This record gives sequence, C-alpha cells and structure tokens, in this order.
Amino acid sequence: MSTQLTTPTDRQSAEALAHSKGEPSWLVAQRGQAAELSATLPWPKPEKVKIERWNLTAVGQYEATTAVSSLTELPQTVQELIAEGTENLLVQKNTGVVWSQLSKELADKGVIFTDLETAAKEHSELVEKYLFQAIKLDENKLTALNAALWNGGVFVYVPKNVEVELPLQAILYNDKAEATFAPHILIVAEDNSRVTYVDSVVTAKDSVTAEFTHPAIVEVFVKPGALVRFGSVHALGESGVDLSLRRAVVEKDGRIEWIIGDLNDGNTVSDTKSVLVGHGSTSDTKVISVGQHKQQMSLTTQAVHFGKSSDSNMITRAVMRDSASAIINGITKIEHGATKANGVQAEKVLMLSSKARGDANPILLIDEDDVTAGHAASVGQVNPEQVYYLMSRGITKPDAERLIIHGFLAPVVDEVPVEAVRDQLNQLLERKLEG
Repeated sequence: MSTQLTTPTDRQSAEALAHSKGEPSWLVAQRGQAAELSATLPWPKPEKVKIERWNLTAVGQYEATTAVSSLTELPQTVQELIAEGTENLLVQKNTGVVWSQLSKELADKGVIFTDLETAAKEHSELVEKYLFQAIKLDENKLTALNAALWNGGVFVYVPKNVEVELPLQAILYNDKAEATFAPHILIVAEDNSRVTYVDSVVTAKDSVTAEFTHPAIVEVFVKPGALVRFGSVHALGESGVDLSLRRAVVEKDGRIEWIIGDLNDGNTVSDTKSVLVGHGSTSDTKVISVGQHKQQMSLTTQAVHFGKSSDSNMITRAVMRDSASAIINGITKIEHGATKANGVQAEKVLMLSSKARGDANPILLIDEDDVTAGHAASVGQVNPEQVYYLMSRGITKPDAERLIIHGFLAPVVDEVPVEAVRDQLNQLLERKLEG
C-alpha cells in the first residue's frame, strides 16, 4: 500500500493517511493543521547556507512496512550497528518500524520503549501532552512538514526514580529514496530517572541513488533531577539531504548530554539546542563531523539559560576534505535572571584541502551581569609537513589523512562516556573515510 503525499502536502491527504493508520483524533487534527501550515511557512534560514538551492521536497510517499522475524533479515550494514547482546532495540526501515524489543525487567518497571506511532495509540494522553511542545509545529516549514508526515519514530518514557542501566538502541535506515523517511523521536525522563538512548540514522549501502529528504525532529524532556544521555550518529547517503532539529527542555537539577556524529555524505542541517529552564540544570554537547566532496553543512549547537546556576558546555570539531564546506555556529544565550549561569563553547574546523571551507562562529548573548561565559574557535588547514612526514614513512596519502582526522577528532570521541556511542562513531567514521 502506498499513499502519495506531495510537498507541501494538503490537509485532506494528511488526515486521510492518519485515519487509515487508526491514529487518535487529536493526532489526525494535528497532522491536518501541520499540512496546511507547511504550504505557507518558510524554510529555516541557516546562516550563510542557502538551503533553498537544495532539493528539499523529495520526501517520497508513505509505504506500509512488514516486520522482520529475525535480525538476520536486515541489511548487513545495519546488522553491524546492533550492539552485541542488546535486549532493548528498535529498528525502523523507511516509513515504519520492523523490529521492536524491550526487556521484561524494564517493562515491569514501567519503562516504555516503542515506536511513536504505536505509542500515540496505546499511550495517547501521554504522547499528546509532550508531542511538539519542545519544538512547535508552526516554527517553520521543516517543523510543519515533520508534523504532517512523521512516521515510525521512537518514544521513550522512564518513570520517576527508575534507572535504565543499559542503553536503549534504535537504528533508523532507508533503502528506498521514494519512501518517506521522516522519524520523530520523543523522550520523557521523569524526576530523578536515568536513561541512555543511542541511535544510528543511516542509508543502506549502495541501495539509494535517487534524491531524498530526511526531515527529522527530536524532543527530550528532562524532569527535575533526571539525567538523559542522547547519542546519535547520522550517516545518510550522498543523494540525501539531512534536516535534523533536536531540542531538550531541562528542569531543576536535570542534565542532558548530547553526543552527535554528523557523518552524512550529503548536505546537512543539524541544530541541537538545550533549554535550561530549571535552577541547577546542565547541558553538555559534543559534536563531530566530517565533510567531503562537495558537501555543504550547517552545524549549530545552542544553549539557552533561564535557570539560576545553570551550566552548559558545547564542543564541536569538524573536518572538511575536497571541496566540502561547513558553517559551525555555537550560540550561548543567558537570559535576564539566570544569575550564576555558566556557558562555555569551543568550535574547531580542520581543512585538508585548499578548496575546503570552514567557518566557526561562536556567539555569546548575555542579558545578565552575574554570570561567566567563554568561547574559543579556530579554523585552519592541516600542516602539509605532517602529511609529508607520514608519507615518508611509507604511509599512503589517504591513510595519512585518515590518521590526522582521527587524531583531530580523538579528544572529543575519547571523552564520549557511552561505549556504544564511541563504537558507533568510530565504525561509521571509518565507513565514511573508506568511501
């Protein structure tokens, strides 16, 4: 079964699809509203990146998916990303989830880990309370488009005082450009809970050559005293455009840790933002990226401080090869009243080619006196003597560049506190460097 959706879609087709999937009435109405808004709202306007020149309308069509009976039915490149021995795994293929598994121990504690479509039906009131509350569906065309079209997706709910010791893992992949691939991830961590969520967003190798757009949204709600570790590695194909917005709302003494690897082969807009609304709330963000060929990338990290004694730290490291270009934005905003807040950021870009381009923009917006804030930024080319030295020792130029890239990114990768995320970063980084 397939249902064609044009872009911008119309209310009638969006609602018809929602009805056909048995979605609750509030979600049907929300999709219809978003479909209408997507026709009038503008696209986001990342600084110095003209995304309107990209093909942003290749969202494909909805196609029902069939669950797999064994993980061995998945593509080999997907199987390689599954953490060994994991009991908590969700896999989405194109428009729908094909595998979902949660340990009985966590289920008995009230933990919910399932696809968002199922959660909207089985936990309707809970999903309705949080869906499109951290990111409003009418912010721009991208948010409205995701609200109208999102499919599959992930829903995580951790009850009060529950600690999830092992990571929850999701793999979201596409192997068909003509199928809509627009996941929405929603995580709610109640008071004093702990959870680590890890995902990989990938294109099955050599299976997609036509153009496609991946409009994705992540919303995380960190309640008082809770800790959420969110690790995500994106490695979509060269013909794709990745448009990913992530936002966390962090309450009193809560903590969000973002670990993002933007390793796509196509054009990318990645925006990761923490809103520190509670006193003593904290955010730590680490982003790495590698661009090559003619890729264009806009990578933004943000922290907005409302709470007193709130703390944010942001680190971005990007490597540009060939004719790739990247705009790296770090934005720390300390609102009036957020006394004793502290915001620190650092952006570094390494260029391995005279044709590569990098632009690091640290931005501090301070509306309060009694705070501390700092930034560091650097953009530079690799020292050719390093390459020549390695080549003089019998190392080929591609291998020499690979060693330099690993050395440049290692200070961030090695600090990643979650082993599963480190493994995925290194694995997908090697896959990208090998072409």
